Amino acid sequence: MIEQVRRFNRAVTQRAGALEDAFLARGRPLGQARVLWEIGPDGRDVRDLRARLGLDSGYLSRLLRALEQEGMITVGASAADGRRRTARLTAPGEAERAEYDRRSDDAAASMLGALSGRQRERLVTAMAEVERLLAASAVEIGVRDPADPDARRCLQAYVDELAARFDGGFDPARSISAADHEMTPPAGEFLVAVLYGEPVGCGALKFHPGAPAEVKRMWVAPAARGLGLGRRLLAELEARAAGHGVRVLRLETNRTLAEAIALYRAAGYREVAAFNDEPYAHHWFEKNL
Repeated sequence: MIEQVRRFNRAVTQRAGALEDAFLARGRPLGQARVLWEIGPDGRDVRDLRARLGLDSGYLSRLLRALEQEGMITVGASAADGRRRTARLTAPGEAERAEYDRRSDDAAASMLGALSGRQRERLVTAMAEVERLLAASAVEIGVRDPADPDARRCLQAYVDELAARFDGGFDPARSISAADHEMTPPAGEFLVAVLYGEPVGCGALKFHPGAPAEVKRMWVAPAARGLGLGRRLLAELEARAAGHGVRVLRLETNRTLAEAIALYRAAGYREVAAFNDEPYAHHWFEKNL
C-alpha cells in the first residue's frame, strides 16, 4: 500500500506540473503560483494561509517576499488586528491569478481530452474520491482548552445546529451541564478536529471518579461529514477515557440525530434505560471499554 501511495504521488506531481521551474509557463514555480491563487481577490490572513497550505512559516515568508518583489502582492497589518498580517493581490496580481485560472482550465481540458467519455467519467469520479480520502487523512485531532477560539467556534456551531434541528429548539442552560471547567483536565477533556487550519469537529469527556464517564458535545461540521470523522473522534474519546481508567462510557442523544444514533450503534454502544434527566434526550447509550 505504501508503494502504491508513493507511485501515485510521483504520477500526480509530474502530471500536475509540480516539477517544472515555471508552472504553466508563467515564470514561477508551483509554490508561488499556489500562494498567489490562495490569497484570492479578498486577501488572506498570513497565519490562515500558512495553516491552509501546511507550510513552514519561513518557507511561506520566502514565497510571499518573492511575490512582493514581483509586484504581485502586498503584505501589511490586518485592519481587524494589527498584530496579524494580511496578504492582498495588487492589480497585476489579480490579472496574473486570472491568467493562472485560464491556463489551469486549459491544462485540465487537455488532460480530459485525451480520454474517451467513459474514461473521463472514471477519472473525475476517482479524483473526487481521492480528494475526499486525502482530506480525511489530513484531519488532526488534539486536546484544546474549551476557551480556545477554535473550541468556541465548534461549541457555538454545535449549539446553533441543535437549535435548528430539535423540535422546540435547544437551550444549553436547560441541558445537563458541560461547562468549560467540566471539560478541562482533570475533570474532563475537550477535543478539536482541524482540517487545513479550520476547526471541523469536536467532542468532550466528563469524568466521574468511580463511575462511568460521559461523552459530550460531539459535533462534525457539515462540510467534513462523510470523511469518517465522527467515528474517529469517538474512537479517540474512547482511547483517552480508557487511558484514564474509565471502564464504561455513557451518552444520550436526541431522536432527530439519526446519523449520530447510527454511529453509536455501529461503534458498539447499546441502548439502555435513561440514566439521567436530560430534557433533550430520547435515547441513552453505554459501552464497556
